[in-house]
Amino acid sequence: MKKRFLKFWVVAFLIFILDLITKEFAEKYLANKVIPIIPNFFNLVLVWNKGMAFGLLGNAPEILRFLTLIIATFIIIVITILYAYKNTDNLPKLQFYSLALITGGALGNLYDRLFIGKVRDFLDFYIGNYHWPAFNIADSSITVGVIIFVSYEIFFKRKEEWFN
Repeated sequence: MKKRFLKFWVVAFLIFILDLITKEFAEKYLANKVIPIIPNFFNLVLVWNKGMAFGLLGNAPEILRFLTLIIATFIIIVITILYAYKNTDNLPKLQFYSLALITGGALGNLYDRLFIGKVRDFLDFYIGNYHWPAFNIADSSITVGVIIFVSYEIFFKRKEEWFN
């Protein structure tokens, strides 16, 4: 159990570090710039996100926004870690490591909120004039982790229950 849970932390830590490195890069090299990577589809651009996903709560009073986002993120991190720890030996690999992706990503965005007061986003996908909200490695990690975890629940665990 301890060895597997240590691997959980290695994955979470790697995501956290990758997120911070890419955000530092974005802050240093993308300030007031737009760098097209794939014309008419993907840019690198620094965007400061005071809110949460899709800019939600971005216009809320600062103290309300700060406390809500810090507390919510902290609760998600604690629940995810406790769930992974409690189920270290029972969870399939995909689900177990998906929780590490969620934890690492949440820690990356929590770091930004605590020490910078807003999250550094820099990945900008768009078609024509429609831009998907900019995001970062932490956001991607959380999204992929949630998709893997939920997909496993829906497509694999449910089938096991149906046939047993």
